[in-house]
Amino acid sequence: MLGLSTLAKKIFGSSNDRYLNKLKPKVEAINALESEMEALSDDALKAKTTEFRERLEAGATTDDLLVEAFAVVREASKRVLGLRHYDVQLIGGMVLHDNSIAEMKTGEGKTLVATLAAYLNALPGKGVHVVTVNDYLAERDATWMGKLYGFLGLSTGIIVPGRYDADRREAYACDITYGTNNELGFDYLRDNMKAHKDEMVQRAFHFAIVDEVDSILVDEARTPLIISGPTEDKSDLYISINKVIAQLSEEDYEKDEKSKHVSLTEEGTEKVEGILKEQGLLASDDLYDYENTQIVHHVDQALKARTMFERDTDYIVNGGKVVIIDEFTGRMMEGRRYSGGLHQALEAKEGVEIQPENQTLASITFQNYFRMYPKLSGMTGTASTEAEEFGDIYGLGVVEIPTNVPVQRVDEHDEFYRTAKEKFDAIVKDIVEAQEKGQPVLVGTVSIEKSEVLAAFLKEKKIKHQVLNARFHEQEAQIVAQAGRLSAVTIATNMAGRGTDIQLGGNAEMRIEEETASIEDEAKIKEISDRIKAEVAEEKKKVIEAGGLYIMATERHESRRIDNQLRGRSGRQGDPGRSKFYLSLQDDLMRIFGPERMDSMLVRLGIEEGEAIIHPWINKAIEKAQQKVEARNYDIRKNLVKFDDVMNDQRRVIYEQRREIMDAEDVQETIKDMRADVVHHIVEKAIPPKSYPEQWDIAGLQEDVHNVLGLDVDVKAWADEEGVDDAAIIERLENAADRHMAAKATKYGAEFWRGIEKSLLLQVVDQEWKDHLQNLDHLRQGVSLRAYGQRDPLNEYKTEAFGLFEAMLYHMREHVTQLLGRIELAPQVDPAQFEPKSPSIVQESHPEPDAAIGGAPSGRFDANDTSTWGEVPRNAPCPCGSGEKFKHCHGDVRSTGMPVSAPQPANNPFQGIGRNDACPCGSGKKFKHCHGQI
Repeated sequence: MLGLSTLAKKIFGSSNDRYLNKLKPKVEAINALESEMEALSDDALKAKTTEFRERLEAGATTDDLLVEAFAVVREASKRVLGLRHYDVQLIGGMVLHDNSIAEMKTGEGKTLVATLAAYLNALPGKGVHVVTVNDYLAERDATWMGKLYGFLGLSTGIIVPGRYDADRREAYACDITYGTNNELGFDYLRDNMKAHKDEMVQRAFHFAIVDEVDSILVDEARTPLIISGPTEDKSDLYISINKVIAQLSEEDYEKDEKSKHVSLTEEGTEKVEGILKEQGLLASDDLYDYENTQIVHHVDQALKARTMFERDTDYIVNGGKVVIIDEFTGRMMEGRRYSGGLHQALEAKEGVEIQPENQTLASITFQNYFRMYPKLSGMTGTASTEAEEFGDIYGLGVVEIPTNVPVQRVDEHDEFYRTAKEKFDAIVKDIVEAQEKGQPVLVGTVSIEKSEVLAAFLKEKKIKHQVLNARFHEQEAQIVAQAGRLSAVTIATNMAGRGTDIQLGGNAEMRIEEETASIEDEAKIKEISDRIKAEVAEEKKKVIEAGGLYIMATERHESRRIDNQLRGRSGRQGDPGRSKFYLSLQDDLMRIFGPERMDSMLVRLGIEEGEAIIHPWINKAIEKAQQKVEARNYDIRKNLVKFDDVMNDQRRVIYEQRREIMDAEDVQETIKDMRADVVHHIVEKAIPPKSYPEQWDIAGLQEDVHNVLGLDVDVKAWADEEGVDDAAIIERLENAADRHMAAKATKYGAEFWRGIEKSLLLQVVDQEWKDHLQNLDHLRQGVSLRAYGQRDPLNEYKTEAFGLFEAMLYHMREHVTQLLGRIELAPQVDPAQFEPKSPSIVQESHPEPDAAIGGAPSGRFDANDTSTWGEVPRNAPCPCGSGEKFKHCHGDVRSTGMPVSAPQPANNPFQGIGRNDACPCGSGKKFKHCHGQI
């Protein structure tokens, strides 16, 4: 019997179907205008842009113009690009205009779809940002689609790394600006570090279209963008600690690959303590004493670098530098660095030059960056699996757009093998068979290491192939574009967001461009072009006969979306195709997240070497493993955004304050208000409300008046007067401070003094904000541990972050007041030395996600239920409240002889023994590590 929801869908269609049906009348209206648009001359078609803008100024809305504007763009595209928008592409454009995500399969022409919504929303003149996942796509799309926009009288800009501010400012001033998510985010942060308003490059946000929206707003949104500046050089310390960690064996640490967390065992801790003592690096005997906090941090990072980060998987060494590999796209992330000393630990591990550690100067998450756009939309081939997240965090709906031509690709069942070698043997065998019949093959791998393992197998069998990974990503467009040629074999690390279509028979345009690059004779160019087009058409027929593009995947990715994106490379626009995933029990996903007894089950089933199994149970186990990872990553992103929301409120206040300061002609009134607040504070501190005169701290007040306000007045004489109260003293101090400032303005010249006030205020705001960010970093790392005490880390963070912010704001006011009150300038002083300057040496980073920061502990336990204490991580604080680590308290089974689930007796027979004394039980351990915490 059908359920009610299923029955309703059969009768009325899904919500997606109903939404699409609403758009069909508009598609018909656009189609009805086609003949009218075709009849217009080029000039008349271009004039439509001016007409639309005039109508907007007269009160029309972009919704009113949609049908006509889309018809104009379609006609212009036919004339300029030779491409006509399909009906489904018109629907995609409407979805983008409607603040939603258009889910369109690979090869459906998303780049062209964006032109419809971009043109319509650029008409008000407020700018449209089209966001791409890499520099190549930003430049390619801006150049390609810029011809269309230019024909219609709109300007196009490009934002990619390495451009000067003047170029960036010009690009942002254009009607439509293409750029990568990282560059747009970093420009926002850099703008809010600028010293003058005219140095800023971005203008107010209006509308953004995010290409590969799932990659940018989901995968890359797990970590914030960070701009940092250098601190003191600690290269020797990193090298020393790396040597210490290199001496450890696997028994000295415990690692959890699921959460990318590693910690020393008790034996490992003692070994590290011993080596550090020999080197004179410990300030006290115990590694975890307060005095050794910095050393512990470096030990943890060096241990993580040694055990959790693999060369050629997480990073590569290129040109004597450690370069991060983007785990989602497999590309090198030049200029990006891990934070918190982790990158330096990797440099020490690899023996390359160590760059100085950095301090955070500015930071923002992609969630909070993109939520600043009043209007946001996106497009991708795979979004519905993350529809809930897009709705919750960004307020974006997901609309599935049907394909222009039905998909012909055959998706085969996964083949599962016991070992990686058996799997690779099967893949090579299938590649040989496909190549013999001329079928092109694209093999997807999850890391450089896996792609090179497979390449070695193919080399051994003398199979011609191309490798596309982070080492060769400069040639990626050429390699991807020709992956559909007869018998081609291409190995690619992560195909998410590559942005280049694989055309069966090869890409004629790229071949023509390559072969005619040095030829100037037009006739010769035409001859070559015609020959190549004919060859590609002939080759395409043969490839179609061979079955189209064959997608092979060497393992499942953590995210089902990435798998679907790889699969979607085949079967574009009705082309035939085939896809298959090859898996083994030794794959990372199955090893870390799969069922523990799977191997023994396969042995019991009698699986022989080289034999594949295809079973629904296997597929279900893999899907569950992927869902586990996706759920964990969603938790990380949700957690990140909750914590960043706290900082975001504060960031908005500071950035607005900076802008107001830069906009103001002078900040005299702001300085005066700050000074009054400081006067109230220092008086209230010395003369508490409702206190008696004999309780007043007049000596302390006199000192503050001199040190903070720079005034030489006799506060004691005022306090001795009959009937004087705190309000009278406040009024006298404010008047005295005002006269003091007025005298300085007269002495140095009013205009010069106003400039000094503005410059110093901006410098103090920046310095205080930088220090505050560091305090928030430390707070965030610390509050995660409070979950062990059954307190919500987020609530703790909110409360304490607010307190820190209030304290920072007061300290800022006091600092400005003190500087201006006490500063004295030499007669020949150069005003330029007080000009605020933008930081010159900065480092931009998009760090590795860390599930532990700001989150709950991984162990599932209740502090009030001792039966759950077996789940407490060994390095976590003991739930008994002793303050010691669990492994040194109730988790120390060997020293207490009692199970971890049982708290120790309340009475302590060893009272009076010093914490660092040897334990009287004879264990040979320090008392604090043994019975000292019973």
